[in-house]
Amino acid sequence: MLQGFDNQKYLTMQSEHIKERISKFDDKLYLEFGGKLFDDYHASRVLPGFEPDSKLKMLLQLADQAEIVITISAKDIEKNKVRSDLGITYDADVLRLIQSFRGKGLYVGSVVITHYSGQKSADMFKSKLESLGIKVYRHYMIEGYPSNVDLIVSEDGYGKNDYIVTERPLVIVTAPGPGSGKMATCLSQLYHENKKGIKAGYAKFETFPVWNLPLKHPVNLAYEAATADLNDVNMIDPFHLEAYGETTVNYNRDVEIYPVLAAIFEGIFGNCPYKSPTDMGVNMAGNCIYDDEVCRDASKQEIIRRYYASLNHLAKGECKADEVYKIELLMKQAKISTELRKVVSAALLRAETTSTPAAAIELADNRIVTAKTSELLGASAALILNAIKVLGNIDDSIHLISPTVIEPVQKLKTQYLGSSNPRLHTDEILIALSMCAATDNNAHLALEQLPKLRGCQVHTSVMLSNVDIKIFHKLGIQLTSEPRYEHKKI
Repeated sequence: MLQGFDNQKYLTMQSEHIKERISKFDDKLYLEFGGKLFDDYHASRVLPGFEPDSKLKMLLQLADQAEIVITISAKDIEKNKVRSDLGITYDADVLRLIQSFRGKGLYVGSVVITHYSGQKSADMFKSKLESLGIKVYRHYMIEGYPSNVDLIVSEDGYGKNDYIVTERPLVIVTAPGPGSGKMATCLSQLYHENKKGIKAGYAKFETFPVWNLPLKHPVNLAYEAATADLNDVNMIDPFHLEAYGETTVNYNRDVEIYPVLAAIFEGIFGNCPYKSPTDMGVNMAGNCIYDDEVCRDASKQEIIRRYYASLNHLAKGECKADEVYKIELLMKQAKISTELRKVVSAALLRAETTSTPAAAIELADNRIVTAKTSELLGASAALILNAIKVLGNIDDSIHLISPTVIEPVQKLKTQYLGSSNPRLHTDEILIALSMCAATDNNAHLALEQLPKLRGCQVHTSVMLSNVDIKIFHKLGIQLTSEPRYEHKKI
C-alpha cells in the first residue's frame, strides 16, 4: 500500500517535543492523553505509514521518565458504561489497560476515581484495585464546574480532591473513554503541586484534528466523520490567530473551554502559560506527512467508510439520522461520493446478477475480486477464499477445501450445536483451510497469502454477523456494508 507518513520521524520528533515541554516547567508535566494508545487504527488509516501502536512506542522512548495515571468516572462505574469497540465495561477496561501498560514495561502509578459522590459501586471498585496493590485516589464533584472558577480554584474545590502522589517528571493521564475527567485531574494536580511550591505544567496530546493542516483538509474532515456521534466540529483557533496571526485548527470543545482554562491557570499560578488551546497541544503528526496526496486519498476513503458505518448503525437503531446527515455534509465538503469506493459498485453488481448476497475486495494491485453466497459458504467466507486464490495464482477450479470437509462442519453446526444457518462463517472456513493445509499444497499456499489482505478494501451487499466483522478486522481488511439485513427478520 502507498504510504505518506514518516513513522520513525514522528516517534523521534514527538518524544523530543514532549521532553522540551517538560523542561519549560519545574521538571513536572501532566500530559492529558486523548485517543487510543495501543490500537489507533483511525490514525493508521488516514495517515498511511502511521503504525497503530506509534503512541505506545513513543511513550516507551520516555519510559524511564513517565508514569501513567488512569482516570475513570464514578458515574460510568455506577451505570456499567461499556466500550462499544471492545464490548467491556469501563471498570473492566481499567484493569485491561493496567495489565497492558505493565506488559509493555510502562509504570502505572495509580487510578483516580473522578466525579465521586459516595457511589457504592465506586467504593467496591476502589477496594478491588487496592486488593491488587494498586493505589487509588478520589476526586469529587464540584458545583458549577467548569465555570465557577472561584470555587474550583479553592480549598472547597480542587483542594478537596485527593493529592495524587507521583514519582516521575512526566505523568500521562489517560482513561478508558471520553468524559472520564482527564483534564480536571491534571488541573487538580497543578493546584496541589503549586501549593507545594512546584510549578508543574499541563499539556494535551490529541492526534486529531491536526493543528497545522488546513481546516477542510480530508485528514481533519475524517476526524469530524469519526466523531459525528459526539458532534465535534473542527474550527479555526481564534485565540491563536489573535495572539500570533497564525491560522491553526482545533475543535469546538477545546476552543469553548479555553477561557475557563485560562482563568483556572490564572487562579493557580497568577497567569496563564498558554495564549491559545493550540499552544496546549504537543502533537507533531502534521510535521511528518511527506506525501500529502496519499494522505488525502486515504482520508477520503475513511470518510466514506464512516458514512457506511453510520448507515449501518441507523439501520440497527443504534444512532440518529443526524449522524448520517453530518457525514453526508462532510462528503460534500470533501467533494466525494460512494462512487470513489470501487468495491461498492462491484459488490452490488455481483449481488444483482446472482440475486444473492455478494461481496467484493480490492487487492493491493487494484484488482477486484468478487464472491456470492452459496449453499456451502457465505459471501464473506467465499470472498476470502477467492482472494487468496488470486494472490497465490491458484486456478479458480481448484477446491482449497473439499466439500467432504465442509459438510461434516455443517452437520456439527446444525444438528449438534443448534444453528439454523448451515453456511460456514469466515472463522470456520479459515480453520477448515488451515486443517487442509497440513496435507494439501494448494491450501498451504493459499493460507500463506492471508497477510497480503491487510489494508485491502471490502464491501458487502448486506450487513454481516459480528463473527465475520471481527475476522475482517483481525485480517486488517477495511470493511463497509450496505445497510440491509440478509433476511427480513425482526
